[in-house]
Amino acid sequence: MSEAISDKPVKESLGDRLLRSNSLVFTYLRSIVSSQCAGWADMFIGFVFFAWIGFEPLTATMIGAFCGGVINCILNYRFTFRAQGVDWRAVIVKYALVWIGSMLLNSYGTQRVYSLISDMTWLENIGFRPDGYYAAARIFTSLMVSWFWNFVLQRYFVYRSVWVDRPIVRVMKAAGFKKSKNE
Repeated sequence: MSEAISDKPVKESLGDRLLRSNSLVFTYLRSIVSSQCAGWADMFIGFVFFAWIGFEPLTATMIGAFCGGVINCILNYRFTFRAQGVDWRAVIVKYALVWIGSMLLNSYGTQRVYSLISDMTWLENIGFRPDGYYAAARIFTSLMVSWFWNFVLQRYFVYRSVWVDRPIVRVMKAAGFKKSKNE
């Protein structure tokens, strides 16, 4: 006897949906995981170059940030956004543009928010300390840039095929970045 095939849909577990769904919520949750992995790698690598190898803080931080960015780009390509069919050369250029924008927005945004809240003397009356202004400005700005710049542009621009991909790939090919040896 053969078993009857059920017409009932198989209920997908939460873990399966987290790993496979392209919904905004599950994609965002995967982006948090990728971001955390890259952030911890950034911190660890920067620490290694500073404490164990003896580089200056600026250089160690730059190396860590670069490595963290590369790790984040790869994790997002494979895990978060699963960008099959999007040429890696276009992804690299688009990611770099978003990454540079993120650094500028975080730097100038933190400065601007810090300037705004440091003028609010009433904050001290409710227990906020001037030393905490930078931390508050940095956290607020980082969250805003992460949500409204990084995630949005990565989801809808970096890891999707868009009109600018072809010109980017042509330029990258001319610069010697081949997809394969036969190209």
